[in-house]
Amino acid sequence: MLFQARPVIFILFFVSIIIVAVSEPPVLDRTYAVALLFYWVFSSLYSHLRVVDKTKNNIPVDYGINYSLSFALFAGPLGLFLFEVLLRLTEHGTKKYLKTAEPDEWLHTLYNIGSFVTFNSLAFAIYSFLAPLFETVPFIGFWLLIFLLVATVSFLTDCCLIVIFYITGDIQTRREALDFIKTRSWADMAKTALTNGLLFLFLQEQRWDMLLSLFLLNYFVSRSFFSKSQSIQHKLERDHFEKMAYTDFLTGVHNRAFMDQTIAKLNGTGEWIGVVVADIDNFKRINDTYNHAVGDEVIRHFTSILRRFLQEEDFLFRSGGEEFTMFLRHRTFEQCIQLVEEMRKAVQRSTVFVDYGTGKQTVSYTSSFGLYFFRAEGTMSIEKAYIYADHLLLRSKESGKNKVSAQCGGAA
Repeated sequence: MLFQARPVIFILFFVSIIIVAVSEPPVLDRTYAVALLFYWVFSSLYSHLRVVDKTKNNIPVDYGINYSLSFALFAGPLGLFLFEVLLRLTEHGTKKYLKTAEPDEWLHTLYNIGSFVTFNSLAFAIYSFLAPLFETVPFIGFWLLIFLLVATVSFLTDCCLIVIFYITGDIQTRREALDFIKTRSWADMAKTALTNGLLFLFLQEQRWDMLLSLFLLNYFVSRSFFSKSQSIQHKLERDHFEKMAYTDFLTGVHNRAFMDQTIAKLNGTGEWIGVVVADIDNFKRINDTYNHAVGDEVIRHFTSILRRFLQEEDFLFRSGGEEFTMFLRHRTFEQCIQLVEEMRKAVQRSTVFVDYGTGKQTVSYTSSFGLYFFRAEGTMSIEKAYIYADHLLLRSKESGKNKVSAQCGGAA
């Protein structure tokens, strides 16, 4: 929320008014009116195509091209002020109409007017002072100066935003401030400099056809880029929701739904698979002795041990409360037995440090395993192998717990 930064925003807005008041008024003739119409229409159309991303501090960063510099160089501070007021009020009204406005949208509007007028008016002054010097540089002098202006405006804008974000608490350290500045790439500034430089040249020569062509080109390119960005964003969201649907919230491993999906993919492949069903011994006693929060911590600890022994092509699922299922792949029966034995010993040797009462408490526990090794083909399905592995787990429990019971089944 920007309410905490209201003094900075008001100061910036009033500075822009002072700059306009002391600056030389432009010639507000027909040429200015046509230019204002072009800029207002295409800037308004372009505003909803801006790609806004967020930094790791959840700070929005706008990667769109802004046309204010070229208009400032053409019309001066007062001409720019009239353009910015018209554009920002249009955006404000549109957001209100579409019900997409932020609660403090009026502060956003004041900030945009104040910052763009102030910093681009400074760029106008720098251009007026340095243009004769850069004209002596053949071919690239004009473009070097335009890029210098874009870099200056970008740096001042970032510094102003850092102050505001520091006040609102979104930026708290010097490192975060530097990371925010680094989000501004040289390629983006070069793109902005090229666009504004061309627009300024077309305005000077009153080449309305070329001005329209550049605006249209930028609009269609931006629209294409925006559509692709939206498509990528939607895919990321779908992937995120799919991951949530197939991920156990407590442990972060795959859940039973993903296990069923994996079984469908592996059935009938002819692959030799070690199906392992494991659970924590006397888990109810842990919950009863401590509490369910401690029990959850033990489950997470158990998960971390199991994951430590698995390869990338293996699968680990939380198939029940304290029960886990593993599909061990690309191993022999003997290798599977050895691996599961190492898991059991690692659990037996480990302890969990948990928060209990007023301090830390160590909890020790053991686990039991059932392993059924088979070939997934014919009538022998993974579902049936899972039942066999579950029976082998029960055998481990009945024979004293903290054991591994294993069986090798042949092809059907």
